[in-house]
Amino acid sequence: MMGFQIVVLWSDVLIWLLVAAGVGVGFLIANNPPLLAAWRRVGASRVGMASATVLLVFILIGLLDSLHYRAQLESKAGQKASYAVEVLSVLDALAVPLRSRNEKTYSEPFATRLYSKETIDVPGQGSVRDYPRLKYGGKHLGEREDEVAADAGFTAFRAAGLAFVGWAMLAALAAAVVARGSAMAEASGWQRIWRGETVFAWDAVLITFGFILLCIVPLFWLAGQYHVFGTDKVGQDVLYQVLKSVRTGLIIGLVTTLVMLPMAVLLGIVAGYFRGWVDDVIQYIYTVLNSIPGVLLIAAAVLMMQVVIDTHPEWFSTAAERADLRLLALCFILGITSWTGLCRLLRGETLKLRELEYIQAAQAFGVSSWRIIVRHILPNLMHIVIISLVMDFSGLVLAEAVLSYVGIGVDPTMTSFGTMINNARMELGREPVVWWSLAAAFSAMFILVLAANLFADAVRDAFDPRAT
Repeated sequence: MMGFQIVVLWSDVLIWLLVAAGVGVGFLIANNPPLLAAWRRVGASRVGMASATVLLVFILIGLLDSLHYRAQLESKAGQKASYAVEVLSVLDALAVPLRSRNEKTYSEPFATRLYSKETIDVPGQGSVRDYPRLKYGGKHLGEREDEVAADAGFTAFRAAGLAFVGWAMLAALAAAVVARGSAMAEASGWQRIWRGETVFAWDAVLITFGFILLCIVPLFWLAGQYHVFGTDKVGQDVLYQVLKSVRTGLIIGLVTTLVMLPMAVLLGIVAGYFRGWVDDVIQYIYTVLNSIPGVLLIAAAVLMMQVVIDTHPEWFSTAAERADLRLLALCFILGITSWTGLCRLLRGETLKLRELEYIQAAQAFGVSSWRIIVRHILPNLMHIVIISLVMDFSGLVLAEAVLSYVGIGVDPTMTSFGTMINNARMELGREPVVWWSLAAAFSAMFILVLAANLFADAVRDAFDPRAT
């Protein structure tokens, strides 16, 4: 039996700390009636819950890709165990067919032959120019290459049937939960869900999850037989690259947001509440920071960090640790340069809140400034903070794509939406055009960002105290 060695990257630690923090915040919300009421309004939003369901799928992929290990190499009995240099994840183990079935070079989605002609030896004909047969894509068809459409359609139909059965079981379980909560029969639970009479938007969750199952189950079933999104220049499956890019996007969005949040909230509230020279100093800081072109500032910081990494190779035992440090460095650099917008927004809102009667009454009774900030100012700014967090997540995912496109993003050995788009840049100049890598990266990133934006809208509507 092959063993393995657990590998813990710094980004893995941050991700799982965020998960633990999310669970802790959930318990705090459950014991805080105002927050619980606000999140119940989010749960009642059909659009919000549909987008949250999509985001949970992306988060699950990211978590599976955040459990790393090194496989044990074969060794003779009595020898010390040695482990592979390559660092893998649980997602890699689950996606072995996608990771290991590499072709020679480009191939279209669902193709059985390479995308470009080569000189091949044909028995009885000698050397001819033709499209070579793929080693894995459509291999099960043998000589029946013209049956790709029929075979893929029948396979997708069977997979969709299995997905529907699984969805029906989950829907029945949800109906039973709703019926038990309302002390009604199970049929009444079905009726309440589909009529939209439940407090939680079960109908939106079930419909969205059903659509996801009908897409994902056939997709991954077909991925065992074809390259459903095609292959890239080195023959790697594009679907596998999309899955590996999800974790990178989540880290860029979440870690960067958490880096910028404390600085933006603290400086924004302090500037708006204390005013005077404190406000002038903070305004001067973020005005100077905003006057520097953002891309140039980020590029300079990333390049300096890269020099430090290159001059200290002894810090890293694997290439994954090196790429991980650059990723975290990029997150901190983006966080330090992205806090000014939220800071300015919170400063303006604090200037308005400090003039309200209950704040002035607290000051007249001698309540300390920091107690007023914590008990009265900050809670009334949380709707702005929360909506900014989700909106900034979307912007940072897009920013990573732009930075990687210009060569100052994540490490080239790390897969991300930005590196996929950057690699597709030269492919667009080919004739015929290699379009599928760019289309796959763009579609996945579009779905992730759209779901985050729609969820942000639902959160804003639920937390805005001025909403009716």
